[in-house]
Amino acid sequence: MPSMDIQVLEGVFDGEEKAAIIERVTAAFATVSGQTIAHGLSIRIHEVKSAAWGYAGTVLKTQDALAMKAKG
Repeated sequence: MPSMDIQVLEGVFDGEEKAAIIERVTAAFATVSGQTIAHGLSIRIHEVKSAAWGYAGTVLKTQDALAMKAKG
């Protein structure tokens, strides 16, 4: 059974958005793996505390991710 872990900053996505992420990632996976394997796919969304994530030496906070999300 395949599995995926998706990490996001806490407070950026609500329940409906997380459900949409799971549905769309599953659909994308199915286009490559086929429906039989995709039906066994397990996806977990983990929320990382604000300021506990960084990249390129920059600490990310929830408000930073919300600003990025607002830009589209």
